[in-house]
Amino acid sequence: MIREYFKRDSPILGRPMEMLWFGHAGRPMIWFPTSMGRFYQNEDFGLVAAVADRIDAGRLQVVCVDSVDSESFYSKGRHPAERIARHDQYDGYLKDEVVPWIWSRVGQSGRIGTLGASFGAYHAVNFALRHPDLVDQTVGFSGKYDIHSFLDGFWNDTAYFHCPTANVPNMDGEWVRKLSTMEIAIVTGETDNILEGSRQMIRILLENGIPHRGDIWPAPYGHDWPWWKEQILRYL
Repeated sequence: MIREYFKRDSPILGRPMEMLWFGHAGRPMIWFPTSMGRFYQNEDFGLVAAVADRIDAGRLQVVCVDSVDSESFYSKGRHPAERIARHDQYDGYLKDEVVPWIWSRVGQSGRIGTLGASFGAYHAVNFALRHPDLVDQTVGFSGKYDIHSFLDGFWNDTAYFHCPTANVPNMDGEWVRKLSTMEIAIVTGETDNILEGSRQMIRILLENGIPHRGDIWPAPYGHDWPWWKEQILRYL
């Protein structure tokens, strides 16, 4: 499997960002780490190896990005307004730096996929729902999509537009139409310790008529890498 390491300065974030690229051809996807995880986490815990055959066959290219969670949602020393502002910068970094760079490397443009587990599922799904012009598939394993608990009671427009459980119920028909062109998978297991997070997102998508795969696998499936390594084979 082709594996490449990159460290690139981000003007938007004001610091270098690291990532791994797997594959030589095929559909590009951005994969996110779990909470405060690093760009190498999906490789270290075997999620990349789980789809190695698809990568080697030229069907899939995976870009494992770093997070800034420790500077945003998990930075308890910062005011919540600063936390959500930093996350908004991260969204801009993905949209205006990572996605164009991916397309410059593959020599074409279009829409990509996103994937993540645990807090990475929030990142993957939130980015996709905000940017349906850039993303046509998103997979979230064992996620929580409500960010209120990270903001200590603070709320503003930026928080609202980064909280799928808040903004999706209010989307107009045109926005629902855009999301309906996307493959959305919200997946977890019955023993997931944050099962309600996935149930809530599945319920919201159903209530708003947005097509998706909302799957809760029976016990013993839950919130852990061995389960995600099995589940990923069904959703890519």
